Amino acid sequence: MLQHFLEHFGYPALFVGTFLEGETILVLAGFLAFHDYLRLDLVIFTAFAGAFCGDQLWFLLGRHHGRRLLRRKARWEAAGEKALGLVRRHPDLWVLGFRFVYGLRTVMPVVIGLSGYPPRRYLLFNALGAAIWATALGFAAFHFGTLLEGLLGHLKRYEFYVLGALFLIGVLMWLWRYFRAPR
Repeated sequence: MLQHFLEHFGYPALFVGTFLEGETILVLAGFLAFHDYLRLDLVIFTAFAGAFCGDQLWFLLGRHHGRRLLRRKARWEAAGEKALGLVRRHPDLWVLGFRFVYGLRTVMPVVIGLSGYPPRRYLLFNALGAAIWATALGFAAFHFGTLLEGLLGHLKRYEFYVLGALFLIGVLMWLWRYFRAPR
């Protein structure tokens, strides 16, 4: 049943998850690939596509509505001002690496768009950064499954509970961040 569900909805859920946020769902998908519910190559490609498309959208929104978007959340506005200074000093480095800095995944593409960064250059560096991020995190999660199984022995009989717990933890983390954010 779980195999059938993941075959039909696993990759679309991964795309949407990485389009919107990313880390938690990619780690879960890498772990599922370790257990042969998903294919690692498709997990990495889907995560790349979701992250790339989502960040392109935020970049374009930043170019056209950046200040207004940042003003919608006080936390984003404060982070945006700090990030703008960083982007102006090292623009290419931030385009490549912002995905690896927790808490900046959504605001950085908006700030980069607001900064006047060239769109074609962003397209190239965003693709490269998304590919590095999806590959590194996908493989890390996959190999984390190897390590976990080595530590815990035969995880097969508990995998449904482990997957459920990982999903629940991901949802709780998202809810905590959602309700913690000022309105």
